[in-house]
Amino acid sequence: MSTITATPTLHRRALTQVGDLLAAVSPADLARPTPCAGWDLAQLLAHMIGQNHGFADAAESDVGIEAFADRPVRDPAAQWAASATRVGDALAAAVADGRTVLLAEFAAFGRIPAPTLLGMHLLDTVVHGWDVATALDRPHRPDDELVAATLEIARTIPGGPTRTGPDATFGPIVPGEPDDPWELALHLVGRRPRPAGGAD
Repeated sequence: MSTITATPTLHRRALTQVGDLLAAVSPADLARPTPCAGWDLAQLLAHMIGQNHGFADAAESDVGIEAFADRPVRDPAAQWAASATRVGDALAAAVADGRTVLLAEFAAFGRIPAPTLLGMHLLDTVVHGWDVATALDRPHRPDDELVAATLEIARTIPGGPTRTGPDATFGPIVPGEPDDPWELALHLVGRRPRPAGGAD
């Protein structure tokens, strides 16, 4: 795994953008379908919040896979804010200290340099932010710096059969190479952007 160009500042910005999307989420919204197959918004947020805590735990000490378990969602905005602060602080500290981290979900890679871990979580946050916005039927495009970082990281994700199994982190790459770097990043992580002015 190569070191990814991502910074704690960009990472926190990605976390904040998801928080902005969740500020007005209603209980009824939690039943909305998302681009993640089989998940409604409640399940997606339970996964995202669980991942935030799992990455934070892993950055602080070696933990097992149970640290990444989904967290039941009762107050999406508040739970996201707490988990986002925690993971932002934990990963920033790990980068500053030059740590390597054992990520139970990717144990086959061994210990991962903290900057690479930060990049992995930034990608996950930005892409799932788009998933959340799509579920809420809101237009969403990260700023140019986040788009550039996300595209850089997305280019490093292997394709092929690893994208098709039931436990695949990302779906198969969507065919085509859009000129728009954000649309290209979405294609590379298996997301199909909505056509302008309409649904898929």
